Amino acid sequence: MIAHLKGRLESIGIDTAVIDVGGIGYLVGCSSRTLAALGPVGEAAMLHTEMLVGEDFIRLVGFAAAAERDWFRLLTGVQGVGARVALAILSALEPADLVRAIAAQDKATVARANGVGPKLAERIVRELKDRTGGIVLGPAAAAQAHPAGAGADAVSALLNLGFRPAEAASAVAAAAEALGPDATLDALVRLALRKAAKPV
Repeated sequence: MIAHLKGRLESIGIDTAVIDVGGIGYLVGCSSRTLAALGPVGEAAMLHTEMLVGEDFIRLVGFAAAAERDWFRLLTGVQGVGARVALAILSALEPADLVRAIAAQDKATVARANGVGPKLAERIVRELKDRTGGIVLGPAAAAQAHPAGAGADAVSALLNLGFRPAEAASAVAAAAEALGPDATLDALVRLALRKAAKPV
């Protein structure tokens, strides 16, 4: 298994890049977002990678961030989502957008990606609703995934406590509705924790 490539960016295509590592050029499939993040040809580059092996092919897919690779793995675990469709989704949506869309069950956002129809988008948000807890969000991504202000900070606090994105967003939304727009962060977190609490 090749976990990452670190070398010189040899060339960039429409949906691929070639990374020269010790004189060997690795052709890597990438989302448009990753290609844009690579920097100029001839400069040093590093990609997190996923190796796909089939009966008649071996293919490398590369990602600028580990979170994008993790989402690729989740997406390709959904029936009907192959590598090409997963990369199209990651080209159209940032990981934070995916967290928000899945937490809200927003199939229209996912359907913005090329090759994703309404039925497939619905399957993606439904199947991934309870499987996104392992995706690690940084503070910036958490803030982008949810409304700004105390609500975003409250969601981030719940994520740091181990709640799944869908659970955190739902609990904070319920708390915000009960407390009103002027709720403090402390009050939001306390009430969200009570609303998210499960019977022992």
